[in-house]
Amino acid sequence: MFTGIVTHKGVVERVEDGDGRMLEIAPLGAFGPVAVGASIAHSGICLTVAGLTDRGWRVEASGETLARTTLARWRLGDRINLERSLRVGDELGGHLVFGHVDGIAEILTIEQKSGGRRIVYTLPPQVASLVAVKGSIAIDGVSLTVTEIERDRFATVVVPHTWAVTTLGERRPGDMVNLEADMLARYVARQLASLPRGADRG
Repeated sequence: MFTGIVTHKGVVERVEDGDGRMLEIAPLGAFGPVAVGASIAHSGICLTVAGLTDRGWRVEASGETLARTTLARWRLGDRINLERSLRVGDELGGHLVFGHVDGIAEILTIEQKSGGRRIVYTLPPQVASLVAVKGSIAIDGVSLTVTEIERDRFATVVVPHTWAVTTLGERRPGDMVNLEADMLARYVARQLASLPRGADRG
Protein backbone atom coordinates (compact mmCIF):
# COMPACT_ATOMS: atom_id res chain seq x y z
CA MET A 1 0.00 0.00 0.00
CA PHE A 2 1.20 3.52 -0.84
CA THR A 3 0.20 7.16 -0.38
CA GLY A 4 0.78 8.65 -3.81
CA ILE A 5 3.46 10.95 -2.41
CA VAL A 6 6.43 10.28 -4.66
CA THR A 7 9.78 10.50 -2.86
CA HIS A 8 12.24 9.83 -5.69
CA LYS A 9 12.64 9.50 -9.39
CA GLY A 10 14.36 6.50 -10.90
CA VAL A 11 15.84 5.60 -14.26
CA VAL A 12 15.44 2.41 -16.29
CA GLU A 13 18.95 1.01 -16.72
CA ARG A 14 18.24 -2.35 -18.35
CA VAL A 15 15.32 -3.99 -20.13
CA GLU A 16 15.10 -7.68 -21.02
CA ASP A 17 12.04 -9.08 -22.76
CA GLY A 18 11.07 -12.71 -22.63
CA ASP A 19 8.33 -14.46 -20.72
CA GLY A 20 7.22 -11.11 -19.32
CA ARG A 21 9.73 -8.33 -18.83
CA MET A 22 12.73 -7.77 -16.56
CA LEU A 23 13.95 -4.27 -15.73
CA GLU A 24 16.80 -2.87 -13.70
CA ILE A 25 15.96 0.36 -11.91
CA ALA A 26 18.36 2.87 -10.36
CA PRO A 27 17.02 5.55 -8.01
CA LEU A 28 18.16 9.12 -8.54
CA GLY A 29 19.43 10.32 -5.20
CA ALA A 30 19.83 8.56 -1.86
CA PHE A 31 16.98 6.05 -1.65
CA GLY A 32 18.29 4.04 1.30
CA PRO A 33 18.51 0.26 1.73
CA VAL A 34 16.23 -1.95 -0.35
CA ALA A 35 15.54 -5.60 0.47
CA VAL A 36 14.70 -8.41 -1.92
CA GLY A 37 10.96 -8.97 -1.67
CA ALA A 38 10.17 -5.33 -0.92
CA SER A 39 7.23 -3.68 -2.69
CA ILE A 40 7.97 -0.42 -4.48
CA ALA A 41 5.61 1.64 -6.61
CA HIS A 42 7.13 2.32 -10.03
CA SER A 43 5.09 5.12 -11.67
CA GLY A 44 2.08 3.75 -9.88
CA ILE A 45 2.75 0.04 -10.52
CA CYS A 46 3.44 -2.07 -7.45
CA LEU A 47 6.41 -4.31 -8.27
CA THR A 48 8.39 -6.66 -6.06
CA VAL A 49 12.15 -6.32 -5.83
CA ALA A 50 13.44 -9.58 -7.32
CA GLY A 51 17.15 -8.87 -6.90
CA LEU A 52 19.69 -6.16 -6.20
CA THR A 53 22.14 -4.51 -8.60
CA ASP A 54 25.18 -2.29 -8.08
CA ARG A 55 23.03 0.83 -8.51
CA GLY A 56 19.53 -0.29 -7.58
CA TRP A 57 17.31 -3.32 -8.03
CA ARG A 58 15.69 -5.69 -10.50
CA VAL A 59 11.95 -6.17 -11.00
CA GLU A 60 9.92 -8.52 -13.17
CA ALA A 61 6.56 -7.86 -14.82
CA SER A 62 4.05 -10.41 -16.07
CA GLY A 63 2.14 -10.28 -19.33
CA GLU A 64 -0.91 -9.04 -17.41
CA THR A 65 1.04 -6.05 -16.10
CA LEU A 66 2.43 -5.32 -19.55
CA ALA A 67 -1.08 -5.36 -21.03
CA ARG A 68 -2.63 -3.06 -18.45
CA THR A 69 0.08 -0.47 -17.74
CA THR A 70 2.62 1.74 -19.48
CA LEU A 71 5.46 -0.54 -18.40
CA ALA A 72 5.54 -2.22 -21.81
CA ARG A 73 6.52 1.17 -23.27
CA TRP A 74 9.44 1.85 -20.92
CA ARG A 75 12.85 2.09 -22.56
CA LEU A 76 16.45 2.53 -21.43
CA GLY A 77 16.92 5.93 -19.87
CA ASP A 78 13.23 6.52 -19.15
CA ARG A 79 12.53 8.16 -15.81
CA ILE A 80 9.84 6.87 -13.47
CA ASN A 81 8.34 7.82 -10.11
CA LEU A 82 9.30 5.77 -7.04
CA GLU A 83 7.61 5.32 -3.68
CA ARG A 84 8.30 2.82 -0.93
CA SER A 85 5.37 0.92 0.53
CA LEU A 86 3.55 2.48 3.47
CA ARG A 87 4.58 1.37 6.96
CA VAL A 88 2.34 1.33 10.01
CA GLY A 89 2.64 4.74 11.65
CA ASP A 90 3.70 6.59 8.48
CA GLU A 91 1.94 9.85 7.66
CA LEU A 92 -0.76 9.48 5.01
CA GLY A 93 -0.03 12.62 3.02
CA GLY A 94 -1.94 11.74 -0.14
CA HIS A 95 -4.57 8.99 -0.33
CA LEU A 96 -4.46 5.21 -0.13
CA VAL A 97 -2.91 3.86 -3.33
CA PHE A 98 -2.56 0.13 -3.94
CA GLY A 99 -0.35 0.08 -7.02
CA HIS A 100 -3.04 -1.72 -9.04
CA VAL A 101 -3.45 0.23 -12.26
CA ASP A 102 -7.03 0.60 -13.52
CA GLY A 103 -6.21 1.93 -16.98
CA ILE A 104 -3.97 4.00 -19.20
CA ALA A 105 -4.73 7.59 -20.24
CA GLU A 106 -3.23 9.88 -22.84
CA ILE A 107 -2.25 13.41 -21.92
CA LEU A 108 -4.21 15.73 -24.20
CA THR A 109 -3.09 19.19 -23.09
CA ILE A 110 -0.84 20.86 -20.54
CA GLU A 111 -1.61 24.48 -19.72
CA GLN A 112 0.16 26.90 -17.40
CA LYS A 113 -2.23 28.24 -14.77
CA SER A 114 -1.80 30.40 -11.70
CA GLY A 115 -0.89 27.93 -9.00
CA GLY A 116 0.29 25.15 -11.30
CA ARG A 117 -0.27 23.26 -14.56
CA ARG A 118 -3.70 22.13 -15.69
CA ILE A 119 -3.38 18.73 -17.37
CA VAL A 120 -6.21 17.18 -19.37
CA TYR A 121 -6.25 13.41 -19.91
CA THR A 122 -8.43 10.95 -21.79
CA LEU A 123 -10.87 9.06 -19.57
CA PRO A 124 -10.91 5.31 -20.33
CA PRO A 125 -14.44 3.81 -20.18
CA GLN A 126 -13.46 1.26 -17.53
CA VAL A 127 -12.33 4.07 -15.21
CA ALA A 128 -15.07 6.64 -15.90
CA SER A 129 -17.46 5.44 -13.18
CA LEU A 130 -14.66 5.60 -10.59
CA VAL A 131 -13.67 9.24 -11.15
CA ALA A 132 -15.40 12.20 -9.49
CA VAL A 133 -14.71 15.91 -9.24
CA LYS A 134 -12.79 16.63 -6.01
CA GLY A 135 -12.04 12.91 -5.74
CA SER A 136 -8.53 11.47 -5.62
CA ILE A 137 -6.74 9.72 -8.45
CA ALA A 138 -3.17 8.46 -8.85
CA ILE A 139 -1.46 9.53 -12.09
CA ASP A 140 1.77 7.58 -12.61
CA GLY A 141 1.68 7.01 -8.85
CA VAL A 142 1.17 10.68 -7.95
CA SER A 143 -1.83 11.47 -5.73
CA LEU A 144 -3.86 14.25 -7.39
CA THR A 145 -7.34 15.74 -7.09
CA VAL A 146 -9.71 15.61 -10.05
CA THR A 147 -10.77 19.18 -10.91
CA GLU A 148 -12.97 18.63 -13.99
CA ILE A 149 -14.70 15.78 -15.79
CA GLU A 150 -16.30 15.59 -19.21
CA ARG A 151 -17.67 12.55 -21.01
CA ASP A 152 -14.33 11.29 -22.30
CA ARG A 153 -11.74 13.37 -20.44
CA PHE A 154 -10.81 14.76 -17.05
CA ALA A 155 -8.35 17.27 -15.63
CA THR A 156 -6.06 17.79 -12.65
CA VAL A 157 -3.93 20.72 -11.52
CA VAL A 158 -0.32 19.93 -10.62
CA VAL A 159 1.28 22.37 -8.17
CA PRO A 160 4.87 23.57 -8.85
CA HIS A 161 6.48 21.33 -6.20
CA THR A 162 4.88 18.17 -7.57
CA TRP A 163 5.71 19.30 -11.11
CA ALA A 164 9.38 19.63 -10.12
CA VAL A 165 9.90 16.45 -8.09
CA THR A 166 7.93 13.91 -10.15
CA THR A 167 8.04 12.82 -13.78
CA LEU A 168 4.84 14.76 -14.48
CA GLY A 169 7.11 17.73 -15.14
CA GLU A 170 8.70 15.76 -17.99
CA ARG A 171 5.43 14.68 -19.62
CA ARG A 172 4.15 16.13 -22.88
CA PRO A 173 0.84 15.91 -24.78
CA GLY A 174 0.60 12.46 -26.37
CA ASP A 175 2.38 10.72 -23.49
CA MET A 176 0.61 7.83 -21.78
CA VAL A 177 0.19 7.60 -18.00
CA ASN A 178 -1.04 5.01 -15.51
CA LEU A 179 -4.33 5.64 -13.69
CA GLU A 180 -5.48 4.23 -10.38
CA ALA A 181 -8.84 5.36 -9.07
CA ASP A 182 -9.49 5.89 -5.38
CA MET A 183 -10.17 2.56 -3.70
CA LEU A 184 -13.32 3.84 -1.98
CA ALA A 185 -14.80 4.81 -5.36
CA ARG A 186 -13.96 1.38 -6.71
CA TYR A 187 -15.86 -0.45 -3.99
CA VAL A 188 -18.84 1.90 -4.11
CA ALA A 189 -19.12 1.33 -7.87
CA ARG A 190 -18.93 -2.42 -7.35
CA GLN A 191 -21.66 -2.35 -4.71
CA LEU A 192 -23.93 -0.28 -6.93
CA ALA A 193 -23.37 -2.61 -9.87
CA SER A 194 -24.38 -5.60 -7.74
CA LEU A 195 -27.78 -4.15 -6.83
CA PRO A 196 -30.75 -5.76 -8.61
CA ARG A 197 -32.05 -3.73 -11.54
CA GLY A 198 -34.66 -1.28 -10.36
CA ALA A 199 -33.55 -1.47 -6.73
CA ASP A 200 -33.46 1.72 -4.72
CA ARG A 201 -29.97 3.17 -5.12
CA GLY A 202 -30.38 5.73 -2.40
